[in-house]
Amino acid sequence: MRHSSPQLPLTAPWIAHPHAAELAAMSALLDEQAALAALVQQDLEAGCPKNPHTGRSGLTGEQTLRLLIVRQLTGWTYEELAFHLADSATYRTFCRVNALVTPPSKSALAATLRRARPETLASANRQLVLSATARAVEPGRTVRMDATVVPVAIHPPTDATLLVDAVRVLDRLLRRSEGEAGFTAYHRHLKRAKRRALAIAHLAPPATKRRRGCYRELLQYTEATASYATCALAHLECLPSTPARDRLRAQLTTILPGVAQVIDQATRRVLHGETVPAAEKLVSLFEAHADILVKDRRATYYGHKIFLTTGRSGLILDCAIPKGNPGDVTWAVSLVRRQQALFGRAPRQVSLDGGFASQANLADIKGLGVADVCFAKKRGLAIRDMVRSAWVYDKLRRFRAGIESGISLLKRVFGLARCVWKGATGFHVYVRTAVLAANLLLLARHRLT
Repeated sequence: MRHSSPQLPLTAPWIAHPHAAELAAMSALLDEQAALAALVQQDLEAGCPKNPHTGRSGLTGEQTLRLLIVRQLTGWTYEELAFHLADSATYRTFCRVNALVTPPSKSALAATLRRARPETLASANRQLVLSATARAVEPGRTVRMDATVVPVAIHPPTDATLLVDAVRVLDRLLRRSEGEAGFTAYHRHLKRAKRRALAIAHLAPPATKRRRGCYRELLQYTEATASYATCALAHLECLPSTPARDRLRAQLTTILPGVAQVIDQATRRVLHGETVPAAEKLVSLFEAHADILVKDRRATYYGHKIFLTTGRSGLILDCAIPKGNPGDVTWAVSLVRRQQALFGRAPRQVSLDGGFASQANLADIKGLGVADVCFAKKRGLAIRDMVRSAWVYDKLRRFRAGIESGISLLKRVFGLARCVWKGATGFHVYVRTAVLAANLLLLARHRLT
């Protein structure tokens, strides 16, 4: 496995275009921070074959990091990314892909880019924030903090759609089991399940008895299909191992507990009239990690909450992704402590949203050595207890509002309006890559001004 890309042909790589100038500045920043590519290289080598000196030469850590940044910056699919690497000299130069070799295919890109770990990208962003270039732009003495939601790519869940998803996925796996293992002891209920789900969607709320009857039948079809899948799994366990059978066995083992949970929550909620707590609900069979997040009692999102910390320059100093839906007030002190651990000292001024405000949080943050603490909504706190004067409070309150533009930029430009990568690990990699790409672009623009 190669650790670095070969030298590119000695030609003028960058065209006279503003976007090319930004890419050139970002490339120079990555050259200065060679340790970032070394971190990604470790991830690639961790999953490489036993003998890295045989087989086709894959992408290096440097190329993988640059490809991750380009994909997040542009929002391209793997197929589009493969096309632009083949078509654009500018993107080949940025990604260090030699024009004299065949560019990687979409499948090679997908397989390689998904091997980067979220911990690696978080460490890379920390190193970038602490670099001399970043410290010259952002000393981290005055910071602002806020939370936002990054949804995952799922349809709005209902009990009926989740049950149909269960029948559809299990039906597909059963048909594969028939082809790979000769398992035929099952019936297909997908069409019946779809009809019952359609009837449920079109029945008005007053028709409660008819809806329950449709739900009862839909649950019966789902339970029957799940029992067939359980038998198919037992059948596969008795057969010799092959790659195709191993994949089927792993898929059935993964999906069946989720189907059982969907059946249980639908039975409790629809047939027994129980209120199922959000922590016990499964909102997707494919993105089981997604949390239920209600924002200001206005809209419900399915994804994860993230906490962002930025400085005066807009550089993202920290990104925390907690489990569940913790209240902002429970994370205020932790976010300041993370800044203390990052820079070796607490910031001088901190500005937070009103959701973080409490008397205990104010006392604890002040105890960490922060001189001025501003909560956008006072929540009964006196201004003189938070900051030195009303003028400082007003300045910090207006300063905090600037983080909203940073969040908007992440959502509009860097893809955080919706995470399109699958799985919990994929979600973390997607968010960490977006933060790293945003920071690189901001530092590049500072260098160009």
